[in-house]
Amino acid sequence: MATKKLFCFGLGYSAQAITRDCIKAGFHVVGTTRTPENRLKLLQQGFSDVVLFDGTAPIADFLAEHGDTTHLLCSLPANAQGDAAFIHHVDAINALPNLAWAGYLSTTGVYGDHQGNWVTEETPVAPLSPRAQHRVLAENQWRSLNIAANIFRLAGIYGAGRSALERVQEGSAQRIFKQGHVFSRIHVEDIAHIVCASMQGGRNGRIYNCADDDPAPPQDVIEYAATLLNLPVPSLIPYEHAVLSEMAQSFYAECKRVDNTRIKEELGVVLRYPTYREGLRGILSAALSRD
Repeated sequence: MATKKLFCFGLGYSAQAITRDCIKAGFHVVGTTRTPENRLKLLQQGFSDVVLFDGTAPIADFLAEHGDTTHLLCSLPANAQGDAAFIHHVDAINALPNLAWAGYLSTTGVYGDHQGNWVTEETPVAPLSPRAQHRVLAENQWRSLNIAANIFRLAGIYGAGRSALERVQEGSAQRIFKQGHVFSRIHVEDIAHIVCASMQGGRNGRIYNCADDDPAPPQDVIEYAATLLNLPVPSLIPYEHAVLSEMAQSFYAECKRVDNTRIKEELGVVLRYPTYREGLRGILSAALSRD
């Protein structure tokens, strides 16, 4: 069997989960990171080849060294020009002789606000924030490749180290109530499951919503996390009285339920964590088993 090689622009939180699944599936993985500190950590974790790329200068020579790349994934944040990896390397990527698949990690923020109604991959994009507008531009860039990239629109990402459990334990969790407001979310391990399913058998140039089965009020998630930890449930704070970061304000400015039918019907995905309840229980169980 020919060797499968994944080249990953941006070995961050979600991408590392994806690459772990890919390695188990027999892929050879190489990629990029922004800082020397992160590069050292990744090499210590077992990555054989990691190069620095901060979006300001191309790494075409490094990409050329891996001309046998069969799969390419980008998980970098976008800016007003779109995606830096695409801008610097589109010609080099199109010239890869063995490239069979490409993917780009985007966000469900591109749909904008739908007042709690459901959105599918066919819903027209209507981004409200500059951050989401940049993502739309980047999506279009990656879909213009000779081998059109698959676009993965991620709902709110959580997982080990980045969940309501940690916020409750740290004392930073807020139970904010906004009438009728729900978030869709996705466990990072399910992101990996979805992306790897696309690599192994999906079509090119497809858009996939990555969300679980239960769009839920955020205050319910915090309450459940506190209950699992046997800690006091934080008091409910009316949205109008909440002190929120600019990022958090943008999340509360939009309300939608994200439909995940396509990943199930087209990729055959069965979610490992279909709701936040299974997800939080899994994170806690794994943490307790390590102690």
